[in-house]
Amino acid sequence: MSLCSHCIAGVRHEGIPEGKVEVIEGVKCYVATPTADYPKDKVILYLPDIWGIELVNAQLLADDFARNGFKVVAVDYFDGDALPLDAMNDSTFDLMAWLGKHNADATRPPLDKVIAALEAQGVKEFAATGYCFGGRYVFDLAFDRVIKVAAVAHPSLLKVPVDLEKFRDAKIPLIINSCPTDEQFPPTSQALADTILGGGSTSTELYKREYFDGCEHGFAVRGDLSKPEIKAGKEGAFKATVEFFLKHL
Repeated sequence: MSLCSHCIAGVRHEGIPEGKVEVIEGVKCYVATPTADYPKDKVILYLPDIWGIELVNAQLLADDFARNGFKVVAVDYFDGDALPLDAMNDSTFDLMAWLGKHNADATRPPLDKVIAALEAQGVKEFAATGYCFGGRYVFDLAFDRVIKVAAVAHPSLLKVPVDLEKFRDAKIPLIINSCPTDEQFPPTSQALADTILGGGSTSTELYKREYFDGCEHGFAVRGDLSKPEIKAGKEGAFKATVEFFLKHL
């Protein structure tokens, strides 16, 4: 299990979060709720990268999904131990030591607790959007038939082609937001996704892959918005994901 240097790079975005922190079955979550009426039986699970739900970028993205009519629950599956914000762009930070403490045995149970609690509250359908580290759990939740629709941006920790073949067999709608510079999901893996999930196409009824030139791993959540191509990629990935959720959820 490994990550890359781009996983620790990024820029904090500016804005004032509008959601609130709630504790669900002992798990800290950031919850963004639409101000207008919305379907109470549907929730988007926001599965964060290694910076967790404390990074303002994640909170602002959750708020943006809520503005589009979805209740969003961002889950702190790191139990308060996401990467410290002062580690951003710090090449000396021991990322692999941190990752070793946050394997599936440690991080999946909090996620399952939150999902079970939401189901008990009447939620019947879930979508999931995962960034980097969170992309792994989008795939796992699809394999377990927990979610109805899936979205990932520059996913990490996937086993290619095995996970792509399993996803094809799951027959769950999936959108992948990709870019040219990505050690975790490089162009070779993107091409395999098109072959395995799209039958050679980037767009089918159940599969869509967006590609944002000039971007690198992390662009959809931690990109430098002062760069026009990164800003366009971040906004484009969000728009494509919202449209995909509106179609399938």
